[in-house]
Amino acid sequence: MTMLALDEVAVHGPQGRIVAPATLRVEPGVPLVILGETGSGKSLLAQAVMGTLPAELHATGAIRLGADALPARDTAGRRALWGRTLAMLPQEPWAALDPTMPAMPQVAEVPRFVAGLPWPAARRAAAAALAAVGLAPAERRFPFQLSGGMCQRVALAATRIAGAPVLLADEPTKGLDAALRDSVAALLAEEVARGATLLVITHDIALARALGGELAVMLEGEIVEQGPVARVLAAPEHPYTRRLLAAEPEAWAPWPHRPAGAAVVEGEGLAKRYGPQRLFTGIDLALGAGEVVALTGPSGTGKSTLGNMLLGLVPPDAGTVRRRGGLSAFALQKLYQDPLAAFAPAMTLGDALAAVIRRHRLDPVLATRLRDRLRLAPALLARRPDQVSGGELQRFALLRALLLDPALLFADEPTSRLDLVTQAEVMELLREVVAETGMALLLVTHDAAMAGKVARRGMALRPETGGA
Repeated sequence: MTMLALDEVAVHGPQGRIVAPATLRVEPGVPLVILGETGSGKSLLAQAVMGTLPAELHATGAIRLGADALPARDTAGRRALWGRTLAMLPQEPWAALDPTMPAMPQVAEVPRFVAGLPWPAARRAAAAALAAVGLAPAERRFPFQLSGGMCQRVALAATRIAGAPVLLADEPTKGLDAALRDSVAALLAEEVARGATLLVITHDIALARALGGELAVMLEGEIVEQGPVARVLAAPEHPYTRRLLAAEPEAWAPWPHRPAGAAVVEGEGLAKRYGPQRLFTGIDLALGAGEVVALTGPSGTGKSTLGNMLLGLVPPDAGTVRRRGGLSAFALQKLYQDPLAAFAPAMTLGDALAAVIRRHRLDPVLATRLRDRLRLAPALLARRPDQVSGGELQRFALLRALLLDPALLFADEPTSRLDLVTQAEVMELLREVVAETGMALLLVTHDAAMAGKVARRGMALRPETGGA
């Protein structure tokens, strides 16, 4: 059993300190959950522990693993511990997985090269690890053939199979439906029960409740409240913690809805399968101007595929899609579930937005106003997509899509990377855009409470029949 301790660990960048000195202790068998809003520095703190901060950032303070104390700057010393003492479940599994390898061989590399098992034994271990997270049928699929939630579970299987005594999980339930979230929480709880030292970064209050242990609430780079999970969530002392709890979708007022306008897009008799797997068949779905429709259902049932089909990104195996005449090529926009996949990796976010503004001859003032409404700091414009948090990048993706004044926005899990406060703000912005412009909104979400509050009507895809 290995204890993890942070002694005045801080993160600094070219413009100064980003994360204030934090002193934390994580005991074996007692998880520590760090809860906070997008961009608060949670993931940077985890990266400081792992020694994986971006090159332009550095950490100060000390990190102790068991009896060994290492300066936070000593990234090489911790690299030697990866997979053996220290393992991390990354926030963006899409970026962490090899796009050229199927799921099972990727997971099998861990026991093969970390534990030294022969390939046959490594493959058997990988198959068991994938089965434990419900992915036995997806062993031979590549990451691009998996949903975001399925990619998350592949990354979880690869992390767990390492057997490292200290496990860091950065947003482990992001993009998962309630059932899968609970299964991931149970898997992490199993690791804790076996004596693992678990540090979890999350904005998922339900996950914090399920894991128990200790809780630290983070805001703008500082830990503002700390204590046992049950006590902090039952009687929060800091105003931000209270605000976070009050922002859960169950507490939202239902969105008002006007009658839908003329159809923007219509699908009739739609069907899709990938190889032997049938996703859905006989789907009829139309979206009118100013209408909000929610698609719900477990991960891997074809929600994203159906939305992509309406946008013309995926051809149907059967059925037809009709779009309103006179729409420009850019009138149908998508907000991707994995925003990192939607941005050029070597281009700064400022350059990415400037390119859209030039290409479509837009008013730069509009971009500034939207950026302010989305609480995106101007300093972020100088960073690349991999240098901001997942939630910040998702808000940039939303900004870019709304700049084009779309007739239809397909929002594929638009808030899965956002904390509750930011989620409420982003959804309120979408409500205002729908009311002001008559934009149709097709929302994919795993959150049944959110779907019930925002949508005029909903459709649930079911895995057992492949239909709706």
